[in-house]
Amino acid sequence: MKTSFWLAGFALCLSTTSIQPAQAATPADSVDLFLTAKMRQLRIPGLQLAVVRHGQVVKLAQYGLASVQDSVPVTRRTLFAINSITKAFVGVAVMQLVEAGKLDLAAPVGRYLPGLPVAWQPATIRQLLSHTSGLPDIMPDGELLPEGTEAAAWAALQLKPLDFPPGQRFSYNQTNYLLLGKIIDQLSGQPFAQVIEDRQLQPVGMLRTTFGDARDVFPQSARSYTFTRMVDGEVRRTPQLYNLFDFFPPVLRTAAGLNSTAEEMARWLIALQAGRLLKPASLPVLWAPAQLNDGTQRGFSPLLNGYALGWPTITRPEHPAVAPVGGGKSAVFVYPNDDLAVVVLTNLNGANPDRFIDEIASYYLPDMRVADGFGLPANLRALHRQLRQRGFSHALELVRKEQKQNPAYRLPEAEVNSWGYLLVKQHQLRDALEIFKLNVTLNPQSANTYDSLAETYQELGNEDLAIRNYRQALKLDPTSRNAAEQLKRLQ
Repeated sequence: MKTSFWLAGFALCLSTTSIQPAQAATPADSVDLFLTAKMRQLRIPGLQLAVVRHGQVVKLAQYGLASVQDSVPVTRRTLFAINSITKAFVGVAVMQLVEAGKLDLAAPVGRYLPGLPVAWQPATIRQLLSHTSGLPDIMPDGELLPEGTEAAAWAALQLKPLDFPPGQRFSYNQTNYLLLGKIIDQLSGQPFAQVIEDRQLQPVGMLRTTFGDARDVFPQSARSYTFTRMVDGEVRRTPQLYNLFDFFPPVLRTAAGLNSTAEEMARWLIALQAGRLLKPASLPVLWAPAQLNDGTQRGFSPLLNGYALGWPTITRPEHPAVAPVGGGKSAVFVYPNDDLAVVVLTNLNGANPDRFIDEIASYYLPDMRVADGFGLPANLRALHRQLRQRGFSHALELVRKEQKQNPAYRLPEAEVNSWGYLLVKQHQLRDALEIFKLNVTLNPQSANTYDSLAETYQELGNEDLAIRNYRQALKLDPTSRNAAEQLKRLQ
């Protein structure tokens, strides 16, 4: 009963709270329809959106509930905890110190904090900012520090060795930002929170943006929620919505302490790119992904594949971006080459808007539409475009023609398989079927290609061909659990 009542209220709120910058009621546009559908799919209670194009806010909107239990709608003034997006502000603060000649990104942390353990001191400021320092983490496995234990945790942490030599790998680590807070305090002569307020928030007019956590009371602030909880010692997703309380002691608020609105975040991005917070020449430094000792870069995921100075990065041939994310709830994507930025703040841990912001951007940059093959490797995207015109049933014909003209032409199995599932995600099962058939023809000894083809036949209701292909998958790989389980269901 309660869940049904909440969903009904949620749907009503979704359809009535989208507001444009002038606060005038307007008909829902394509972005509104996309986001309301996405919110229903992911069961996101409340969301704020801001889109910046060519230095102007072109869309502000808000949807859903800031407080589910009290049926309070999200407004443009609703404050959201932005969690680790705070690190992007720290990156700007550090670059302001660099511009002032007070800090060197290549210098060892020991130059500024000589009291640190000797083994820690060679790690550079850049390595702290990019999570490549190798320092032990004060919050291992993301565990929050119990209130009042910061001093003891800091003392115990300093007895630990490095996790790995500085620069050897990427490892997300809150100790890095604790130390950056200490450095900002020391070089500025003020607490870092005051530095960020004086040198970023106030100049930009971010009057509602403030430091704090779930213990603090802010007017018009969104509650945070999650569908996960600990069950028998494991984190599991449940059907039930739960309150989420994040606590960050003051010393760690460089890591995750700010609360803001999408509108004020947009204002900050405009000021940053207009040269009001940093010199224009500093932005490429701020946004350059760190290089590991072996010359590679790493990040959170195949999408967020690098990490710069407080800013996760997306390195790709088309529409690269810098993309701070926070708490699995919120994300900010800046597309420097396209003069576009998208801010999405939500109150659901697990909403992960970084997974769908590119789709929002595609409404402003049509070349980014997934239906047009955006995100596919260049050779697959070219083939995708041809098949959209001629029909996906011509896939093998076009590939054979290309192979005849270019003997070196190759389509990696994993990439073709991912392409097929991209089409499945778009509910284009017939087209996906042709791509999986192509992959089977190109890789006849791969059990995985048959398994994917079988799944698609099964989804289309063709059980005979699903069984035939699951059998072939199991023949090629007797350990295939999925093929064995599906055959039990179908036979």
